[in-house]
Amino acid sequence: MRAKARLLGHPIHPMLIVFPLGLLTVAVIFDVIYVCTHNGQWSNLSYWMIASGIIGGLIAAVFGVIDWVGIPEDTRAKYIGLIHGLSNVVVVILFIVSWFMRRASSAAPTTTAMMLGWIGIAIALFASWLGGELVYRLNVGVDRGANLDAPNSLSGRPALGGLGRRSTRGVIRAP
Repeated sequence: MRAKARLLGHPIHPMLIVFPLGLLTVAVIFDVIYVCTHNGQWSNLSYWMIASGIIGGLIAAVFGVIDWVGIPEDTRAKYIGLIHGLSNVVVVILFIVSWFMRRASSAAPTTTAMMLGWIGIAIALFASWLGGELVYRLNVGVDRGANLDAPNSLSGRPALGGLGRRSTRGVIRAP
């Protein structure tokens, strides 16, 4: 099932999710470094990474919702997509609360503020696994007929080629 929101032939949502996931994960790592060193510069960096991760997560969510709406009703993919999306909403909410708790003193966050981030990352791992389930098990966002010798996505040709196409190894391949 092709994703509804696409850019240059590829789904937009998976292009965007790497940013908030990376930023929020690094924020948690910086919190751990802060706990070990008591150097407030690490927690200041974490504060701004959380802010950026929240913004990125909200942007990625828009494209995730567009793709989710396109999944046929009464399918396992629709249900998994719902749980995936709601899990990520919980992650963003946890980080928003953590960010607000840090505003008064970003150089010395409370243990609760940091724990919200740690819980958020644990839930994000689960939500990411669900995203993998959608793509790798249920083929959500994958072009019909995708194969190892499919033409470039910018070519405008479908992934499913005709019979008798030659691969780069000189072997005749069927679609």
